[in-house]
Amino acid sequence: MEEFAGLPVFACPLDEDEPRSGPLPAPESVAWRVEVSWEAGKSWEQYFERFLDEVDTTAVSALVIGTWMGEDDYDKGSESVIEALVAARDRLPALRSVFLGDITSEENEISWIRQGSVAPLFEAFPGLEEFGVRGAINLEIPVERHERLRSLTVQTGGLSAEVVRAIAAADLPALTHLEVWLGTEYYGADVVIDDLAPIMTGERLPNLRHLALRNSDIQDEICGALAAAPVVARLDSLDLSMGVLTDDGAAALLTGQPLGHLKSLDMRHNYLTDAMRTRLREVLEPADVELRSDAGTAWEDGTEEDGDLRRFVAVGE
Repeated sequence: MEEFAGLPVFACPLDEDEPRSGPLPAPESVAWRVEVSWEAGKSWEQYFERFLDEVDTTAVSALVIGTWMGEDDYDKGSESVIEALVAARDRLPALRSVFLGDITSEENEISWIRQGSVAPLFEAFPGLEEFGVRGAINLEIPVERHERLRSLTVQTGGLSAEVVRAIAAADLPALTHLEVWLGTEYYGADVVIDDLAPIMTGERLPNLRHLALRNSDIQDEICGALAAAPVVARLDSLDLSMGVLTDDGAAALLTGQPLGHLKSLDMRHNYLTDAMRTRLREVLEPADVELRSDAGTAWEDGTEEDGDLRRFVAVGE
């Protein structure tokens, strides 16, 4: 990530063995990334302690947590990272935004990232306004209500129904942005459309303006449900990208409730035919809806394997 919470990301660690090219930025001017490299020979917690010592953390508003796994603890989850953040809560009074797991595929594949329960973070930082997380193994988001959270992003290659049901059951009165990468059954996704029903009604999300249900095997079913979902009428933008979306799903969406109030509709990485893309443009462009859709991509027909047609989400392993 180069930007988070509207701020440029400034990469840590602040290692005494690494020469600095200049003074540190003002603590409130950047989102601070804290991570550990495989070759460092130190733990993430040690780098975090140095960050706390060297930066005026009372003014830090945004943290990006990069990889916490070293060469000898490849299977380490985020529990100790969360514990360290919670222990430092009095030193981070201005913290409003956290991204947990800004880890690239070179460091660890998204479907291999081990997380934990993020409930302690929400309890320790009641003023949290933006939270993002990448990876789904052992991930738990048991947050019944949060008054201040405005943005929630969950990026996975395969998300469990249990996590989705927890998100859907949460009362989030301030939330304006919800983004969930549901993933594929090959990497643990077992979500069915009924699990998303509370999100579709929007009853617990009265201020939601951006909804992204992305990267899913069941993208056509999602479109069918959104065609009559009450939440759609209050959205400014809808993101259905990165999944196994075919003409059937797009047609269901178009024949449902009006979409002309949307500012944007994202349907990139799909399996739509050129004819359906043309139909989408003809319906949405006169209403000034910004349509984001692939044109003539290699994803259109899928891949033939042993005589069977296979289609894939954008991000799996």
